[in-house]
Amino acid sequence: MRADIDRHDADAPIFAARAFRLSEPDADLIARARAFGRRVLAPRAAAHDRDATFPIENFRDMHGERLLGICIPREHGGTGADFRTYCLAAAELGRYCGATALSWNMHVCSTLWSGALADDLEMSAEDRGAHRTRREAHYRRILDDGAVYSQPFSEGGAAAAGVVAFGTEARPVDGGFMVNGKKIFASLSGAADYYGVLCTERLEGAAASRRNTLYLAVPADAPGVSVTGDWDPLGMRATVSRTLVFRDVFVPDDAMLMPRGVYFLAATRWPHMFLTLSPTYMGLAQAAYDFTIRYLRGEMPGTPPVKRRMFPTKQIAVAEMHIQLEQTKALWFQAVSEACANPSKEQVLRAYAAQFTVMENANAIAAKAIRTCGGQAMLKSLALERIFRDSRCGALMLPWTAEICLDRIGRDALYEPGETDE
Repeated sequence: MRADIDRHDADAPIFAARAFRLSEPDADLIARARAFGRRVLAPRAAAHDRDATFPIENFRDMHGERLLGICIPREHGGTGADFRTYCLAAAELGRYCGATALSWNMHVCSTLWSGALADDLEMSAEDRGAHRTRREAHYRRILDDGAVYSQPFSEGGAAAAGVVAFGTEARPVDGGFMVNGKKIFASLSGAADYYGVLCTERLEGAAASRRNTLYLAVPADAPGVSVTGDWDPLGMRATVSRTLVFRDVFVPDDAMLMPRGVYFLAATRWPHMFLTLSPTYMGLAQAAYDFTIRYLRGEMPGTPPVKRRMFPTKQIAVAEMHIQLEQTKALWFQAVSEACANPSKEQVLRAYAAQFTVMENANAIAAKAIRTCGGQAMLKSLALERIFRDSRCGALMLPWTAEICLDRIGRDALYEPGETDE
């Protein structure tokens, strides 16, 4: 059976295997993610959104489907999906539950960054050997026990945008580090088993530097870790991204998810690592279009089987949505396909453009879907209202917000490295 046709899945793939020249193994893995999203995530999404509860049962089911280890290298027992394959699978999940897909990204990045991405970067033989030993322990927790990792990033300042050092600090002590600080908008807070915390290593008397960023897996039950605040946002409600606080939290040396200096190296030489928030919104854009087609054809569950497709205004709106969706898909697919270490200037500019386009167009397509389908589409009993709210959140997400992408595209297009106007 062709990978882009699944008799048990009524939804066509976002990126058809033949059209986008996907390998059969990659297409099969992506199809499995799509079937899982439709069967498992979609029926639960509305309740978790309504109540702003974290869908931990989705992650337990992901463990059974081996999706928690999708980017764990094969040598460690994982699926070994590369960057592009992961992004395409994540888009399929985002199509059915944006909050689950976005939270899953926070988990998967702990394995993608420490796995294929780290393997692309230079390390000493000693560091690489130690890294392989340390990551094996993290991977075994995920594969054997279904451990869930998260990746708290934001702190309310410029650190998450890569401008200054992280305010959360790790002070070296015997056998490890003492961590102090906080992370806001921390997805999976209170649900993850380990928090992959980006923090600044501070030696006595030394100034804070981005070069000294550490990536540490902090156990959720470690003394000094707490979760504070409420969570009642506009969209992405089921991510439950409350504030994480670390007060004198001891973290052992073997909790490093990357060796010293490697995160900074990755952030400067593997910038596509920050594009992994976009698959969720690519999926939401497809979901808004899918809803519109079904609704106008009179095939939307929960609504009367009334066809509205014969009106020219509806047809023109769908045509405009289709064009916008295809433009978004083409640019984004190219960007995630060329992700690599040491990309060219043009590739980095394309990544910024893809991020901006997906984050803005997902919401634009959802907004047009509501106008095209009409007032009934705003009811909370239907998915489009949730898709619209979730899709609006993408443009705000660090480190590549829509405004940051525009700023960097304009600056980098006009200046070569080192150029000034002085």
